[in-house]
Amino acid sequence: MRDRRKIGAPGIRLALLSALLFGASTPLAKLVLGNGVSPWLLAGLLYLGSGLGLALVHGGRRMTGHGAAEAPLARADLPWLALVILCGGAIAPVLLMAGLATTPASTVSLLLNLEGLATLAIAWLVFRENVDRRLLVGAAAILGGALLLSWRGGGPNGGGVGILAIAGACLAWGIDNNLTRKLSSADPVQIAMMKGVTAGAVNLVLALMLGASLPPLPILGGAALIGFLGYGVSLVLFVLALRHLGTARSGAYFSTAPFLGALLAIALFGEPITVTLLLAGVLMAIGLWLHLTEMHSHEHTHEALEHAHRHVDDSHHQHDHPPGVALGEAHSHWHRHPPMVHSHAHYPDLHHRHRHPH
Repeated sequence: MRDRRKIGAPGIRLALLSALLFGASTPLAKLVLGNGVSPWLLAGLLYLGSGLGLALVHGGRRMTGHGAAEAPLARADLPWLALVILCGGAIAPVLLMAGLATTPASTVSLLLNLEGLATLAIAWLVFRENVDRRLLVGAAAILGGALLLSWRGGGPNGGGVGILAIAGACLAWGIDNNLTRKLSSADPVQIAMMKGVTAGAVNLVLALMLGASLPPLPILGGAALIGFLGYGVSLVLFVLALRHLGTARSGAYFSTAPFLGALLAIALFGEPITVTLLLAGVLMAIGLWLHLTEMHSHEHTHEALEHAHRHVDDSHHQHDHPPGVALGEAHSHWHRHPPMVHSHAHYPDLHHRHRHPH
């Protein structure tokens, strides 16, 4: 039996790097808000920076041929993409920026753990992804930490409305993450680019129509760079992680993002390290550890499956290839998986979204 950690290692690394970039973006966005930028306008700038930056990457790949190994979005993907853009690109960032404007950045960073919890709950309850008791206990610990943070006090630095806005953003991103799973076999740069350009342009236009004004060029450029790395590149890495880990586990690893953001917020703004903050961090760390140490192996059946995605030839990819495909290198084409029954350690990745015994 292969070592499950080796199987999941690429996805784990991708999810953690995605979390690193997104976690750093929250306190950095707080700095931009401190310069008088409208929260709605900033949400638009972050996603527009993400989309335009990835458009340059996408164009460069097409010129050099480096993107040929990825499967492009199909027409059947477009309804899912529209919902992803609505939930994760339009609704969630506006709610986050609104909450961030009235809540300490360290609190916001830790509250973003609710995104992982929402992702896991929707994956389990709606999309029927396998979630065992260990993951559920970990989710409860994360929720306990979030509840502690919500009691840190009212007033201008921590009002309940701001916390509710952040919770709403986490729910919208949880829906987004689960819907993105439907697209995870397609080119992640194309997905994130279209999401960023569309959602960013819409939010930017709406903010300007409501009276917001563009900030000076240096702040504009800084917001675009934060968006490119913290939203664009981070999303590309998260989509790649979904292929390897499934939605619930990718969300669990992504839960490391708020811890980095909280530490950076404390360093940038000199926010106090309170007992409540420490206790919440401990609870969330316990929940994350339970998620990261979960194991899963059993005999399972692969039903016949046809799809297209980036892959190399392995035990799950023994099929004929069209002319011109270099064997041994990553490539993408429409292929068929015959039925198979076997047992090995695995995640609910693209090829292991099967039913489980209760």
